[in-house]
Amino acid sequence: MSVETVFEARGLTKVYRMGEQEVHALRGIDLELYNGELVVLLGPSGSGKSTLLNILGGLDTATSGSVSYAGKDLTQATDRELTEYRRYHVGFVFQFYNLIPSLTARENVAVVTEIARHPMDPAEALDLVGLADRKDHFPSQMSGGEQQRVAIARAIAKNPAVLLCDEPTGALDSATGVVVLEALERANQELGTTTAIITHNSDIAAMADRVLRMHDGRIASAAKQTRRKAAREITW
Repeated sequence: MSVETVFEARGLTKVYRMGEQEVHALRGIDLELYNGELVVLLGPSGSGKSTLLNILGGLDTATSGSVSYAGKDLTQATDRELTEYRRYHVGFVFQFYNLIPSLTARENVAVVTEIARHPMDPAEALDLVGLADRKDHFPSQMSGGEQQRVAIARAIAKNPAVLLCDEPTGALDSATGVVVLEALERANQELGTTTAIITHNSDIAAMADRVLRMHDGRIASAAKQTRRKAAREITW
């Protein structure tokens, strides 16, 4: 049985101009991400992980090369098409939670479901990340790990095909981080959401179907793993 390719990148480069200097963030990335898999992108700060994720998510554009999503060329997309792509197909989870302080957990999730085509019920999304009993709490009444799980619930509630996570445990201790990883694991396994997690923490790689190691704007290695470790088995 062939596995559907969700993303395909060829010769992807990104050059930023900083005054007179050029910074080469990506230097010719070739990449495929497949339907339903969980991929961890590992690498030190400055290796190009976030730049790659932002281009895949339609938050940034490449300098050269091509990237397609489900066969559609994002490189040629208009601003309006990229906006629709982000709105309907991609869920984002960042290191910082970006919750609205004046809204409850349920209301924070509902902000996204109101603009989605086939949303989950906000309470169902919060239940999936283990926060059924916290849905009426405000961010200030929640721990960092709980707030991050609300952010994950918000991302998955619009039923995205793809979940892109940039250092989702970066601001959390190990025990709290594992709970957050469990929420991402459930979304991947129960909803079938193609999930990419970028991190500098090599321990997290154990939960991936594939591990891509980035260095200096390139993919240095790609390894398929025969056994995925459960998130609860991971420590750092």
